[in-house]
Amino acid sequence: MADEEKQEKGGKSKMMLFVIIGVVVLLIAVGVAAYLLGSRSAQQAPAGESAEVEDTSKAEGVGPMVDITDFIINILDKNETRYLKAAITLELENEETVAEVNERMPQIRDSILLLIGNKTFAELNDLQGKLQLRAEIIVRLNKLLKKGKVKGIYFTEFVVQ
Repeated sequence: MADEEKQEKGGKSKMMLFVIIGVVVLLIAVGVAAYLLGSRSAQQAPAGESAEVEDTSKAEGVGPMVDITDFIINILDKNETRYLKAAITLELENEETVAEVNERMPQIRDSILLLIGNKTFAELNDLQGKLQLRAEIIVRLNKLLKKGKVKGIYFTEFVVQ
């Protein structure tokens, strides 16, 4: 009789342990999801830079576009040699900004190459990393430009290998 009571108590405590572990795992999953969704909307830039990225879905209309041809860039990885092949389209405020971007294209390409070349495979492999990269590129390019601003950046090609 005593053995049956011990087994029953042991079974109940194991069941309770599984329920507690399940609840903890669920809470952690909800916390991680909330963090990722919250940080995705913030699109924070690195320390010292404030990324002011405008929502490109506003009804203001689409600004002039400038294509930046293919980039092939070595990216950081401890285990292997990795490359990023990307093409970018810039949405600008006005036609005056288009002329400035075309004049400063070597500086713009250099700035983007240096920024992406210091990223790791892990940083560029997920959506959050791509959104962060987009915000960082906008901040960098807007620091270069004097006559206008970049409204948005669109990755028209993005392959990490």
